[in-house]
Amino acid sequence: MTTVASPDVVHRIGQTPLVELTAFSTKKVKLYAKLEWHNPFGSVKDRAAYWMIKDAEKKGILKKDKSIIIEPTSGNTGIALTGIAAALGYKVEIVIPEKVSDETKNILRHLGATLHETSDDLCPRVGSGTDQSIALAKAISKPRPDIYYMPNQYENDANFMAHYESTGPEIWKQTDGKITHFLAGCGTGGTITGTATFLKEKNKNIKVIAIQAQRNHLLQGLRNFEESAMPDLFKRRVGVVDEWMTATNKDSFDAVRLLAEKESLFVGPSSGSAMTCMMKTAEKIDEGIVVAIFPDDARKFKSLYVKEGIFSEQEYDSNLKNAKHMSRLAYSLP
Repeated sequence: MTTVASPDVVHRIGQTPLVELTAFSTKKVKLYAKLEWHNPFGSVKDRAAYWMIKDAEKKGILKKDKSIIIEPTSGNTGIALTGIAAALGYKVEIVIPEKVSDETKNILRHLGATLHETSDDLCPRVGSGTDQSIALAKAISKPRPDIYYMPNQYENDANFMAHYESTGPEIWKQTDGKITHFLAGCGTGGTITGTATFLKEKNKNIKVIAIQAQRNHLLQGLRNFEESAMPDLFKRRVGVVDEWMTATNKDSFDAVRLLAEKESLFVGPSSGSAMTCMMKTAEKIDEGIVVAIFPDDARKFKSLYVKEGIFSEQEYDSNLKNAKHMSRLAYSLP
């Protein structure tokens, strides 16, 4: 059964909570997580999806009950686009790597998306000869521009503007302008460049730390820039980054467990990546306000966590039951 949210669901996008991680903060170094799963479709990508759809509507590209949105994605953008598009009256087709979790694929189908699976790596690669998901989406959409619209999150400046206009201002306000370090995982680059550009306009001394995944990773939503070229969207503003860190599978999954144990936060793999890099950053500074984007929670990753031995099924279910700061999704999980 397909779930379609009401059109007013878009008013719930943004204004996500900023939560202090008290078990990891000290008197002089405070760590904060921006909990992006409080967006209605469960991730940071709700922002970019909504901004890209509204931008296309303003330009007259999308037509209600006629246009089909098609996008290559490793999951969260697809879920956000499908949910928001359905609420606003558009159909969606998603090109997705086979490695993406079964839960993610089931959610996409549940929300009404048609899926095209490829043998691509976990995050669709960018670059000649390696971009199966992106190439397939373009191949489907190019012959029928009257019907198909591909937002192309890897190049679309509306992705950047979503975070410049919403995430950045929210963090600035929530920290009373006292933020000293900002961390975000990198896929398209929209989140880190949009947020950081706004923050640095407010205070050029804020240090911006970009997180990439290790090679051959299991961190859905992140990218390794040795395996895959940097998206054009990121290239245009990569200068806003002050430091790069690489998150390993092991460190990220260890941080997922640590957050469940110490903070009762039950997070997705890329949030674990943000956490491990935040802890390393905190060790290197004497004082500061460190903020990281936590893109999504653990609700889409049971099969991955059990398969990789991060949690047993019983541990997963117990952590989910006892988790704090869980959000109300705009759809029911299949």
